[in-house]
Amino acid sequence: MLVRLLYASRAVDGNLSDIVQSIMQQSRDHNPQHGITGILCHSDQVFMQVLEGGREAINTLYSHILRDPRHTDVILLDYEEISQRRYAGWTMGQANLGKINPSILLKYSALPELNPHRMSGKMSLALIEELMATAAIVGRS
Repeated sequence: MLVRLLYASRAVDGNLSDIVQSIMQQSRDHNPQHGITGILCHSDQVFMQVLEGGREAINTLYSHILRDPRHTDVILLDYEEISQRRYAGWTMGQANLGKINPSILLKYSALPELNPHRMSGKMSLALIEELMATAAIVGRS
């Protein structure tokens, strides 16, 4: 059974660039052997990540994320069974939302900034879909 999980979190104090690189490297090392694909979006101190894969693998990874010292204020935005993956070709795609046109964020949020803690899961997924359509997702591996 395949599932898609979307969560948001805030980064702990520290160098955001180092934290993002650490998460991306860990994803590239871990995800292929567990059949996990997805996208990590970030800006300033906020993360939003979509994970896809088998239910057990995704649930296990999410339980690790909840205890990961790089994250705080972790919130589950969406969790659903899926018939097919959207991000099958990516161990982990990446989008720096600090570099995205604020008008795109404004389409899905009250303010032109990423604050997934105040967005619905469906709106957050719609934002990620638009980022894919506009080629804003990088680091596809």
